[in-house]
Amino acid sequence: MISVRRSADRYQGGDPAAGIESLHAFSFGHFYDPDNLRFGPVLACNEERLAPGAGFDEHPHSHTEIITWVVEGELTHLDSTGRATVVRAGDVQHLSAADGVRHVERNAGPDPLVFVQMWLAPLAPGGDPAYRLVRSGSAAPYEVTAAGAVLVVRRLGEGGRAGVPDTAYVHVVRGEVALGGERLAAGDSARIGGEPGLELVAASRAEVLVWGFGGPQ
Repeated sequence: MISVRRSADRYQGGDPAAGIESLHAFSFGHFYDPDNLRFGPVLACNEERLAPGAGFDEHPHSHTEIITWVVEGELTHLDSTGRATVVRAGDVQHLSAADGVRHVERNAGPDPLVFVQMWLAPLAPGGDPAYRLVRSGSAAPYEVTAAGAVLVVRRLGEGGRAGVPDTAYVHVVRGEVALGGERLAAGDSARIGGEPGLELVAASRAEVLVWGFGGPQ
């Protein structure tokens, strides 16, 4: 099974008047679709665009693994554990909300900020909040053991190839790729269930987020 979701079909959210533009690949907030609640552990895949000075004021999370991939600009992160970081393009940020955490996300820099934020459901609730930041340059898979998932960031030159797990969620950040007979452009995604031997083939320079996990829940 390969289900392709196009960029143009994502739900539009955010607050443009406040400098926040959001695109949601799954049901999120006021945008409810009972047939699009999750895929495997993935609950949300949001593309966020923040103008300089814009951001999300302090708000709570619980029982969610929150993974953020910065595409352009710098994201300032503050949370109730006392953590304060600046997340740059190519960094992976992982906030494990566990029993509960509050945080602030803001574009404190002079340039526009673009990031993709993905929410995953943990295999078991509870625990203490945790935070990890992996700086740009690491090509190693990023394991989110709490959700039974692994993130691999594929940066491919034109004609480059990369395998895809049998069951996976794929989101194209930049460029264009072919996957199982489908063409995927920036903002497109694919939900893959039990399809061995698939490959990404880049039609141009491309950046793709690939989540691998067990069968859809």
